[in-house]
Amino acid sequence: MNPTDHSADPAPANSRSDENVVDLLGRLTSQSAHLAQQQVNLVQAEMRESVHDIQKSIASLLGAAVFGIAGLGVTLIGIAYLIGDAIDDRDLATLLVGIATLIIAAILYAVARGRMKATHLKPERTIDTVERTPDAARGDLTHSGATR
Repeated sequence: MNPTDHSADPAPANSRSDENVVDLLGRLTSQSAHLAQQQVNLVQAEMRESVHDIQKSIASLLGAAVFGIAGLGVTLIGIAYLIGDAIDDRDLATLLVGIATLIIAAILYAVARGRMKATHLKPERTIDTVERTPDAARGDLTHSGATR
């Protein structure tokens, strides 16, 4: 083959452009897989955050239950006897102490329940991203925060 003979050159140039398309498709596939993995990671992070908030709320509910039971047991027995001896009516003293203890338990329960209602398991940011994804795939980037 003559060094000045360029008859074999068009084939490598054509395969080079084919490689570019193949490389682009490969990168697109890789980036799509990476994006999907990032979405999964986002969902997992949001769910962990929500579960952590629920765990704190459940701990508060358990604390309210423990204090309610302890209050009913110890306070009703101890204070009811003291007040009963002071007013010479143990029945009335027991009733008053029991009502006061239940009021405290109800307040603790209401606080814990309020915390529980403030917790959401719905992954809001992920849902928003997934809803915008079809627009971005069509090239409409007006709502995605990206610019052309």
